[in-house]
Amino acid sequence: MAFKLTPLPYADTALAPVISAETLSFHHGKHHQTYIDKANAAIEGTDLADKSLEEVIVAARGANQGLFNNAAQSWNHGFYWHSMAAESTTASDELVAMINNAFGSVDELKTKLADRGVGHFASGWVWLAEKGGKLSIEETHDGDTLADSGFNPLLVIDVWEHAYYLDHQNKRPAYLDAVIGTKLNWAFASENLARGTTWSYPA
Repeated sequence: MAFKLTPLPYADTALAPVISAETLSFHHGKHHQTYIDKANAAIEGTDLADKSLEEVIVAARGANQGLFNNAAQSWNHGFYWHSMAAESTTASDELVAMINNAFGSVDELKTKLADRGVGHFASGWVWLAEKGGKLSIEETHDGDTLADSGFNPLLVIDVWEHAYYLDHQNKRPAYLDAVIGTKLNWAFASENLARGTTWSYPA
């Protein structure tokens, strides 16, 4: 199957001023689209052509770095768009209880997410994830992903510079504070927790 660019789950102006329509036009319309196009080109005519994006990631890890990078980045970006919301959302009681157990409070989790994002060297991703009934903050570098990791990703924050540079220049802390404080999609995180299995990239 040919993979498709995941539509934004909100208008391109919906995250402004935290993330502008201009940033989304480049990040979603160009960066994400390029990853999709390169992944599709790499699997065309191969035995991976009819596989899901998750299956391609598993097959390419350690075997084909170029394909892995483009497939994993396609997945990460699709998950990232859904990790944010235009309007305020609420975490489920189950998720709140697990956050309180793991981090002390939702506010403390937000602080720790921001700290990990600020401290992450160079490009990558900061995740809220669940494994074995426990929550943790995980980091992946460059194009790596949790899609095939054994973790159940709940939310992700992109800390590549192209995610924030047009709006916040080199001020990664300002971007992180704004996204974590006002745009994280706690309803999406709650759905991922309740489902208990890793999110699937839309066919």
